[in-house]
Amino acid sequence: MYPVSEAFLQAVQENTRRYYWTGRITTTKGATYEFGADDIVKGSGYISSQCCGSTEIELGTVYAAEMGITLLSDIDRYTLEDAQVELFYHLKLPDGSFEEIPMGIFEVSEANRNIKTLELKAYDYMLRFDKSFNGFETIGTVYDFVSLCCKACKVEMAQSQADYEAMPNGTEMLSVYTENDIETYRDVLYYVGQVLGGFFCINREGKLELRKYGNKPVMELETKHRFTSSFSDFITRYTAVSSTNMKTETAEYYHLDPDDGLTLNLGVNPLLQFGLKETREQLCMNILNDLAVVDYVPFDSETIGNPALDLGDVIRFKGGQADENRISAITSMQCKIGGKHTLKGVGKNPRLAHAKSKNDKNISGLLNQIIDNKEAGKIGIHTFTNASSFTVGESDVKIISIEFAPNEAVMAQFFGSVIVGANAFQVERSVVARGDVLIPSVEVTELVEEVLPEDGNGTESEVTGSEDGGVATEDASEGDTSEEPKVIGKTKEQTLSVELPVVWKEDGQVVVHFTFEFNDNIIEIHQPEETWHSGKHSIMLYYPIENLVANYRNIFNVYARATGGTVTVDTGDCLAAIMGQSMGAGEAWDGEIKIEETIKKVKVGGVLQMIAVDENITWKIDELVKRTYSDVVHGRFGIGAFAIPVER
Repeated sequence: MYPVSEAFLQAVQENTRRYYWTGRITTTKGATYEFGADDIVKGSGYISSQCCGSTEIELGTVYAAEMGITLLSDIDRYTLEDAQVELFYHLKLPDGSFEEIPMGIFEVSEANRNIKTLELKAYDYMLRFDKSFNGFETIGTVYDFVSLCCKACKVEMAQSQADYEAMPNGTEMLSVYTENDIETYRDVLYYVGQVLGGFFCINREGKLELRKYGNKPVMELETKHRFTSSFSDFITRYTAVSSTNMKTETAEYYHLDPDDGLTLNLGVNPLLQFGLKETREQLCMNILNDLAVVDYVPFDSETIGNPALDLGDVIRFKGGQADENRISAITSMQCKIGGKHTLKGVGKNPRLAHAKSKNDKNISGLLNQIIDNKEAGKIGIHTFTNASSFTVGESDVKIISIEFAPNEAVMAQFFGSVIVGANAFQVERSVVARGDVLIPSVEVTELVEEVLPEDGNGTESEVTGSEDGGVATEDASEGDTSEEPKVIGKTKEQTLSVELPVVWKEDGQVVVHFTFEFNDNIIEIHQPEETWHSGKHSIMLYYPIENLVANYRNIFNVYARATGGTVTVDTGDCLAAIMGQSMGAGEAWDGEIKIEETIKKVKVGGVLQMIAVDENITWKIDELVKRTYSDVVHGRFGIGAFAIPVER
């Protein structure tokens, strides 16, 4: 349930209420149009959403919410392509104020113009994930997969990395099995949601949120809150899950004790194919533990409405034919603007637990199709996308790793594209500026002043030279005159040589070196190298792989190192593929770690001693997602031997 005040919860359950709706339309060019209740055609607005199908509880679903509304508006419909529509619900509280809650953010898909009205149909951001996905060799945690999808489709995440890691299976390393039916990022979210035991939806702020089913009711719906209601005569609960293992082509069954409930078929989940059997069992049991809280009575009811309710909320019905001791979960709902609020909770009948559903039949057909394609010898493509960002320095960093196994002795080709952010170190430059400075000749002047004796009138006369060489007299009493310089000579023209040191810092260049490795052997004949200044750059990588052995697992790795700076590769900026004929799925790591330790020779003297050994052991898995493991060993270890005389 969307967090609201206690006053809101009290007002929304009253027999009468006062409320109104508002909205905002924002076009792709930034134009904004506000509309209120008077602009909405009565009975035309609705918001519908769901997290399950029409028959049973599902995990990993990625349904999009739909919004439809008709407005009395003259907005040009051609400007509303991909426009954003926001709706708000305002409820009057007992103190007379209004509380506003958002009802979602939607993107317009259709805009139809009538004479006086404008019909809009829009969907939330879930449709953005309908983009082609090609990272079939991606490795990472569930957070890495979700982050990769959100970044590629430009949708914000509602939960942080810590939130995902706190969930069961949240810290497990997952990899996509090559033979799968993944086509879009939405498919990836579906399988990630299954692993986490929940479902994905777009919340009211337009962010991707993972929700799980619970067993704590958020509110009670009494008879006075319902127009109509119907309840099933059975309880939906699950005590087992089934997952198809592609490697063994068998269905693995995991259950609780007692196993007397329904079984949820996870189908062929590409994220649940790798690892030991114990690892897959732990993953599936964590999913089952999340699913075991489902103990719901399916229902269908029309209510007076509470816009704060969300998908997955658990509610309790009271009065009438409802069982007050049971709970139900909202799996679909439709909120009409100014009308009724329809709620629905689906569930499968335990009496039909042994019947094969349509979903089970589709899974069987998919399995057969994958097997047929595997044997057909068609051209196969193994793709890779990095699920985590990494920084490359002077040491080699593995940026691409693809496993593949051809069914025949064929040739394959490696293609790669890497977008990097280069950060070159600054370098200091210095030069000496040299040049000649010309000093021209100039006239040297001197101020000359002559004082004459007083005339008969008692005034002084100043004698100055006139322009025609004569002498002019001027009485000092008539005012001071300006002093005129006298040229006494000229300077000599000179040329001087000048040297000036100049020092500055500028952006340097980072040299990025790529190394190919095939089956643990470094390929020496072809090692691409690029020199870049700071900024975003891209490089295309290619290498033909010849003389492949049939039915043999191969590993192709790409390493990178940088000198003169560092290079960063963001999530999803590293794309690679290996293409060839008769490509099968690469064998998964079986979970076995081989460790060899070599110690120096131990000299055994005449006396055997017991000594304490303290050792710090650090494990490092050099993968694209780097993780380390450390342990400390304490204890006393005994070294013993028996000595016998030896004759030479």
